[in-house]
Amino acid sequence: MDKKVLIVDDDAKLRTLLREYLEGYGFEVLTLEDGSSVLKTLKIESPDIVILDIMLPKKDGLEVLKEIRTEFDVPVIMLTAKGEDADRIVGLELGADDYLSKPFNPRELLARIKAVLRRLLPHDKGESGKSKKMFIEAGGMKLNKAKHTLLVEDREMDLSATEYKLLEALMEHPNTVLGRDELLNLARGRDFMVFDRSIDVHISKLRAKLNAYPRLRERIKTVWGTGYMLEDTK
Repeated sequence: MDKKVLIVDDDAKLRTLLREYLEGYGFEVLTLEDGSSVLKTLKIESPDIVILDIMLPKKDGLEVLKEIRTEFDVPVIMLTAKGEDADRIVGLELGADDYLSKPFNPRELLARIKAVLRRLLPHDKGESGKSKKMFIEAGGMKLNKAKHTLLVEDREMDLSATEYKLLEALMEHPNTVLGRDELLNLARGRDFMVFDRSIDVHISKLRAKLNAYPRLRERIKTVWGTGYMLEDTK
């Protein structure tokens, strides 16, 4: 699959197992035992995805995730031995793209990795000229499909991979109510295993970012009992 994976976990046996397993499927695998050099590794190696354990020595995975999100938009799958809702929700709020509890089957991790990467790959081959546009404009915003960034008032705003896909779906269907299931399908793909109500967490994060601009504060509407809608007023 010629993609590069960075695994950050203090369990040496697990790192070795996952390295061998993923390399068997064509991945290039980098490993770190703690979070102290994650940012440096991201800058030098530019991995396509990060597998990040929450329970790390020196600094925990959530702190490392915060640091990653200040500089990078690389997809992150969190690992934890706890499997508690609080950890899951905090991880999603900080910008994690998925969450997997230990112990897990390596095949499940592989499926999650493929699903995250699949939704980020170019998918407009053979589509109409309209679909190939680099920008989507709606609601006073411009979405850069090549860079996965949002342009508002000539300022570029970084988005997590999931935030980007959710906003892309909403902006491609302005003034249209999209149910949670429909949004999840558009944003993550039908074969991507998601957590209950994770979509609400990511929508909240999107709204928090848009709140910096008064005219965008109520741009994403909640339609109670149904889903969400991007209001595109003329």
